[in-house]
Amino acid sequence: MELKYFRLIKTIVEEGNIANSSERLFLTQSALSHQLRELEDRLEFKVFYRSRNKWQLTKEGEELYTLANTLFSAIDKSFDRISHLNAGSKGKIKLSAECQSFFHSIPKFIQKMGILYPEIDIELSLGATHQTISQILANEIDIAIVTTKPISEELSSTEIFKDEIFVLMHKENPLSTLPYLEASHFANVHLLINSFPLEGVFVYENFLKPNQINPIKISAIPFTETSLSMVNANMGIICAPKWQLKPFKLSDDLIYKRIGKHGLKRKHYVVVKQEQRSKKYIHDFLSNFEDDFL
Repeated sequence: MELKYFRLIKTIVEEGNIANSSERLFLTQSALSHQLRELEDRLEFKVFYRSRNKWQLTKEGEELYTLANTLFSAIDKSFDRISHLNAGSKGKIKLSAECQSFFHSIPKFIQKMGILYPEIDIELSLGATHQTISQILANEIDIAIVTTKPISEELSSTEIFKDEIFVLMHKENPLSTLPYLEASHFANVHLLINSFPLEGVFVYENFLKPNQINPIKISAIPFTETSLSMVNANMGIICAPKWQLKPFKLSDDLIYKRIGKHGLKRKHYVVVKQEQRSKKYIHDFLSNFEDDFL
């Protein structure tokens, strides 16, 4: 049965007769009478008992009327959900990363999202990157990329990839002959980092600090190009994953060294508040982000 027949039955019941239904359905009485005759001929039973002033459903008609209410109720609910989903496809996302090296790869992803989801506005937050988790909990940012999985029932965390941090040094550096660097080898180096505090520097927090080693000199250089120039002049070392330095043309005089015998590896997690995951624009961001980085 077509929906128009269910709509006809429902309207006649609610309006009392076919005459009152005509205006509501934007059809003439003749057209509605023709529809009803056509339906009853197809079904081979009467839907209404008719009188001049009163139309009453037959037993079969009552079943059809119940079904009509069920159908239109389900349709209304579905369109409400669709409307809600469509409204939830728009939104602004504040994104930050604990490790500043991640900001080298994010712009390309944001560019892709701008093409696929123009209604999602993504803003990079370059502020206190070592406080990303507290910023999420305080609703100052929406999504963070961190290297330590947070323990909080309020947060949802997904591991997106693993990498390894290396030391980049000049080949004339006294440590260049070593197969890998132990923590003690950092005691007399000039370590170049992106920014303070040291608690946000992975090599310090996860390798030097546990071994109670502090480099003789630490300088915060926010620009990778400047740090690379200093390393190229044998004025210090930097610690970074190889993928971070791929966009830069490295001198042949620079070499990589592993940190520790088995390497200094880390995991990256994308973190969002549990309550945020149900929003469509957040879900769209996360699903694409995971596809790109997993």
